[in-house]
Amino acid sequence: MDLETVKETSVFPVGGENVNYAQYFDGTSYLNMISMEQVVIGNVTFEPGCRNHWHIHHADKGGGQMLLVTAGRGWYQEWGKPAQELKIGDVVHIPANVKHWHGAAKDSAFQHLAVEVPGENTSSEWCEPVEESEYNKLP
Repeated sequence: MDLETVKETSVFPVGGENVNYAQYFDGTSYLNMISMEQVVIGNVTFEPGCRNHWHIHHADKGGGQMLLVTAGRGWYQEWGKPAQELKIGDVVHIPANVKHWHGAAKDSAFQHLAVEVPGENTSSEWCEPVEESEYNKLP
């Protein structure tokens, strides 16, 4: 799926280029905040090959993140585990304090709603980029 198809068919507006977090992504992403009340939800769109760096959503209680895949094909990986392919309709439950990354496949744009799970003393820690050689092994 190409980026223009995602933009034309997305249920939620794609939004502008994700410049505030660009330093934590390899490639270009777009962000449209769907909700800033009750539960924070961002519509994140990745150009083909774009992925975010390893990161951790810290929380003393509760917290974490959910991904609801709405377009394209992508990947999700937890530290020390194999990457799992993501497609439209997939839901990923990411517990608090788990190092992970997510992003597009090399040949497809990708979009998901990122839902911040409410918790106590929450914060995000951005870590190193995904190794290019490891990403390139993914189909």
